[in-house]
Amino acid sequence: MTRKPIKFAHVVYRTRRFEEVIGWYETVFGARVQHENPALAFLTYDDEHHRFAFLNLAVVDPNGTPETDRRGAVGVDHVAYTNASVRDLLENYAELKAKGIAPYWCVHHGLTASLYYADPDGNQMEFQVDAFASDGCNAFIRGEQMSLNPVGVEFDPEDWLARLRGGAPESDLLVRKVHEPVSPIRGFAAFT
Repeated sequence: MTRKPIKFAHVVYRTRRFEEVIGWYETVFGARVQHENPALAFLTYDDEHHRFAFLNLAVVDPNGTPETDRRGAVGVDHVAYTNASVRDLLENYAELKAKGIAPYWCVHHGLTASLYYADPDGNQMEFQVDAFASDGCNAFIRGEQMSLNPVGVEFDPEDWLARLRGGAPESDLLVRKVHEPVSPIRGFAAFT
């Protein structure tokens, strides 16, 4: 049986009107910026580390990829759901893999460990587990490690699952020990 997420976490949008969109969400939701750089912004309106993220296509894709290229299109990039534990996240991974459904990206963002999937229509979703209690996630997203690497580092879910099943504590997996960034935003040119 598939292990269900415990809550909806956030939605990520791609935009070419970065500042205007951020202002709109600040006004409409009373949201506050948790972290912002020229390419990404993370906002929340409650105690969750972020409810919205915005990918600035004008920075990430300065050549203006045609709208027919999905990665260059404005709109929803993905929606995210939180799992109760690393065990739930990884056991769900194993169950889905056995049914022929595999993630296309596995990344430890620092504040979350995340598995990204696409449905048959290409709609993208993230299944995540927080790396800290809520106060720790909020501190991370506003801190130096987030500024140094807002995307994260890839991990092998098979390795994590084997370690977990071998008795490793979940907390050992959630500590991001490597901080070098991965290829940003699944294939876009580097941003700074």
